[in-house]
Amino acid sequence: MFSALTARFIEAGADARVELKGYADLPLHAGRVPPWLLARMKKLSTLLLEIMYDLWGEEGILVRLASPVFFQAVNDLIGMDWDSSGSTTVTTAVLKHAMEEAELPIRIAGGKGERALKAPEELKAIAERWGLDWEVLAEASRLTAKVDNALVQDGYSIYHHAFIVTEKGRWAVIQQGMNPSSRMARRYHWLETNKFFDDPHSGIMGRRAGAVLNLASSRSSANRSTIMDLVASGPEKVARDLMLLTGQSTLTGATYYHPYVDRRRLKAEIGDPRRLAYSIPRDVASFKELVLSRGVGPKTLRALALVAELIYRSPADWTDPANVDPFKFSFAVGGKDGVPYPVDRRTYDELISLLEAMVEAARRSGERGIYGYLASLAAKAASWSPPPEYKRPTL
Repeated sequence: MFSALTARFIEAGADARVELKGYADLPLHAGRVPPWLLARMKKLSTLLLEIMYDLWGEEGILVRLASPVFFQAVNDLIGMDWDSSGSTTVTTAVLKHAMEEAELPIRIAGGKGERALKAPEELKAIAERWGLDWEVLAEASRLTAKVDNALVQDGYSIYHHAFIVTEKGRWAVIQQGMNPSSRMARRYHWLETNKFFDDPHSGIMGRRAGAVLNLASSRSSANRSTIMDLVASGPEKVARDLMLLTGQSTLTGATYYHPYVDRRRLKAEIGDPRRLAYSIPRDVASFKELVLSRGVGPKTLRALALVAELIYRSPADWTDPANVDPFKFSFAVGGKDGVPYPVDRRTYDELISLLEAMVEAARRSGERGIYGYLASLAAKAASWSPPPEYKRPTL
């Protein structure tokens, strides 16, 4: 069964538009991957990337990792928990190691926690090595992080940022946020784009919520335009509008109500309207400059968005953009925490040996056709669905 599922993984990747049905929540999990399993994950991931590179090249790898479904399939295939926050952090770290081990023209900068903060430094080293424009890549890195932290206000704070870049300068981003109160995580995927504020994600994985302020939606375009007009009007006008919004001024006799916003919480967030208004930069020529400005965070943008919507009738999009992921690939070698069954070392080692032999045969012959064996097995797994009773939360 493991080889057939591996083949289905390869077949699915042949077309980045293939949709794999299912779902995977990302509860926050503690714990570590045991060394014996981590070593195998690294070896198997290196082989998988070598095969993917032979089949699709570095840009093909990039496009597929930008898909939350394909990424989750990789995670499940190497034996990581199917529904854990570690499916992002561990799998990204393993792929980062595998890319370097295989010496492929694609690299990952950043990672979890302190590694995320080192993304600019690592990205600069990669850019210098390949003669890329570091400033362009660094701006894309900052923008993707700022969008998911401040523009998609879903309650998740980014703590994992991985910037993937090819030798030709193409890029993708995989980052993850956590919501301590719900004990859940959410993963955000990007594929190179110049439209950071018009539905820019290639996918967002996590449990869908009710109302989410999404200023990165194309349906928030008018709201963003009104925000820029408001900022340009000067701090006195901004302060006056904030006072009206929070009920600290009733010059018009209006009471502004929003179905998704707690007025008392909003008033506490804004605090002194004049202080907030004077903290907003006026000399910004674009919404991008405003977003990248120091000190302009979620609370400031939320306040401005609500002024634009409630006072100036320019609505924002309140639809949660999250979507869903698969499970069946966990049956390849099992899962770290025993779902759908404990990782079987013998099966894992046999899978690695099989793929090593195929990679070596392809190198000797110079033909990629050797991988057709996997494609022939794919039909055996394509129509197979895991028994529903196996799909249970990991510990």
